[in-house]
Amino acid sequence: MLASKIATLIQARLIGSDVSLTHVAALDQADADGLSFMAANKYIDDLHSTRAGAVIVTVEHASEAPCAVLVAENPYLAFAHAARLLHPRRPAPAGVHPSAVVDASAQIDASASIGPLCVIEENVRIGPRVELGPECIIRTGSSIGADSRFVAQVTVCEDSLIGERVLLHPGAVIGREGFGFAKDGERWVRIPQVGRVRIGNDVEIGANSTVDRGAIGETVIDDGVKIDNLVQIGHNVAIGANTAMAACSGISGSTRIGRNCTIAGAVGMAGHLHISDDVHFTGMAMVTRSFPKPGVYSSGIPAMPNSDWRRNVARFRQLDELTRRIKCLEQRLERQSPTSESTNE
Repeated sequence: MLASKIATLIQARLIGSDVSLTHVAALDQADADGLSFMAANKYIDDLHSTRAGAVIVTVEHASEAPCAVLVAENPYLAFAHAARLLHPRRPAPAGVHPSAVVDASAQIDASASIGPLCVIEENVRIGPRVELGPECIIRTGSSIGADSRFVAQVTVCEDSLIGERVLLHPGAVIGREGFGFAKDGERWVRIPQVGRVRIGNDVEIGANSTVDRGAIGETVIDDGVKIDNLVQIGHNVAIGANTAMAACSGISGSTRIGRNCTIAGAVGMAGHLHISDDVHFTGMAMVTRSFPKPGVYSSGIPAMPNSDWRRNVARFRQLDELTRRIKCLEQRLERQSPTSESTNE
């Protein structure tokens, strides 16, 4: 594709030769047919030496590239759009693979693609242009909206509602029974999970992530939510629109997360919390209380030399005793200090 056409489609401005481009590549690995980008100043040396046919940059760096440039306000976003143009995904052929098992009551749009070894149970509804890769299982009463794609080995449990343009990666499990038990003496008794999962439009859920069905009512993943690999969403959790969650995070049951939040890797949240819109947790934060105000929040101890860590842990254990001693000293000083009246006298 010519650089001028890409520039038009991604709303960028071409400066330099109208080269033909076939693929995207990193600055330090691109060749004359490649399109690259620079979104951070730390890559300026790679920009100066790149062999790319064209690069996407901000106007400040347009003169520093040794090749054609596509000037954009947000090079990272522009590159994302350009990559979709140069690397379009091939849609799967419509129809049901002979090895798939489909219940007679299932309603499957003629334009949908059902891959090898899929299982479609009774009263399932599958919308236009849906693609189910190999070994996907869609259980009784579930519904999948138009243009959704399940890559492979995705399991959607009973009565789950999946919106349009939803992307589920291999091993994702939607609607499993939540982790609900009542104690009977020394035994645990399972509490039936009779709710469901409702997933909005334009949601993406990563490989081997799980979303539990509601114990009563719904677990809700709103429009535009992006969930990374190996994430656990507990029963009756609600996640607001356009929130993004990185790998290995876990959200306990009945927690409510607002819109436009970001949850970095390995964040753990307790249950029954309320997280406001526009809250951002950094990596490995331990969230044990609600956060009603927008902002950036952190916890956890960054890595340090083991000897330092051992000393700090020892002092941490002494904090309560030190606090008590400081309080006693403050009280003693207050008793010994003269009053303001006696001082004036």
